[in-house]
Amino acid sequence: MSKENIFILHVEDNPDDVELTRIAFAEIKFPYKVVVATDGARALEFLLATGAHAGRKKTDTPALILLDLNLPKIHGLEVLKRLKADPLLKYVLVVVLTSSNEEKDRLQAAELSVNLYIQKPVNFDEFGAVALQIQNLLSAFK
Repeated sequence: MSKENIFILHVEDNPDDVELTRIAFAEIKFPYKVVVATDGARALEFLLATGAHAGRKKTDTPALILLDLNLPKIHGLEVLKRLKADPLLKYVLVVVLTSSNEEKDRLQAAELSVNLYIQKPVNFDEFGAVALQIQNLLSAFK
């Protein structure tokens, strides 16, 4: 996959967090396209190329999924379970970026082979550090 075709899927229902992440990526000159899904159902439709995304090639998988857990329609852990059960998607890198610091969420995410679990930062400077972590993770696996 050429660098121009690499993209990540950001699954986040809070528009402020989407914008903070977009700005943090822009500041570090993140070189990849970011596609946003605003709930768990839309994320699965995109990933599985169904519903509104039925015309999309399912083989065009994201290089990384940035996943919130507390999502409307389908919870992030259920999204994670479904993508890990799919032969094409189970190896996609997943970074959980969530406000949840619940031990049960961390354990379930670990059991589902999440690559990184990050509690959402409280201030913008920390969003920049998260953006760098994501970029470094992508670089390590390219």
